[in-house]
Amino acid sequence: MSAPAPLARRLPTRMVEKVWGREALPTPFVAPQGQRIGEIWFEPPPQMPQVLVKYLFTSQKLSVQVHPSDTTALPGEAGKEECWLVLDAEADARLAIGFERPVTRAEIEAAALDGSIEQLLAWHTAKPGDLFYLPAGTVHAIGPGLALVEVQQTSDTTFRLYDYGRPRELHLERALAVAEGAPYPACRRRSIADGPVLVDGPHFRLDRIEGPPDPATLAAYRDAALVLPLAGEVTARDGSAHASAGECLLTTDLGALSFEATGVTLLTRSGLKT
Repeated sequence: MSAPAPLARRLPTRMVEKVWGREALPTPFVAPQGQRIGEIWFEPPPQMPQVLVKYLFTSQKLSVQVHPSDTTALPGEAGKEECWLVLDAEADARLAIGFERPVTRAEIEAAALDGSIEQLLAWHTAKPGDLFYLPAGTVHAIGPGLALVEVQQTSDTTFRLYDYGRPRELHLERALAVAEGAPYPACRRRSIADGPVLVDGPHFRLDRIEGPPDPATLAAYRDAALVLPLAGEVTARDGSAHASAGECLLTTDLGALSFEATGVTLLTRSGLKT
């Protein structure tokens, strides 16, 4: 008789060097000597391949970029919607999302070519606890001095409009084909003070809980879920796995985990559209 499947397992992580990353990372992370780490990924498991979770750490501005949707992506591309939860922010940290006013494709193109696109973008102040949801087609950039958790569709399709003169490829034609020249709606910005459900979208759901999940949260997470403790430790009751801050668990039974030693935890799963 085969042994029962474990209730949870800890996901492998991948550190990714970025020109805009950091050599000194916040606890509990440690960057390899001489490397500027910008992203720490949790490898999407087969039980939940549609959602990717990562930490982002910035010391410089990221490129001005945009992602296609499932509808606007071409063969070989993949749609990407995402959200950012701000964990830490320097006093002047900002995020560029959408434009200050409605703009045309021609205006975006001209501004991307001459570098004035930074002035067209709306730069939002960012503080710990802010949540920004970015549908595909939203033009955006991340400023320096930020530590974020990003939850996204599993996709590496990024079209750069502008990159501050760095010697990296731009993708102006494809970016212009999918970019929305509109301001960022205020309703897509939330705060952890608004309640446990941070995102409930077509591609993923994201909750923030303190201590054990309540019955409503357990009911919403009946299948595969990723569990990301930000403080404390989450443990499978059968002893199969545990995760502390900086780690991530996959579970197919949220009720089979112990949250008695946790503080704040993020939960995410696939949305209704898969």
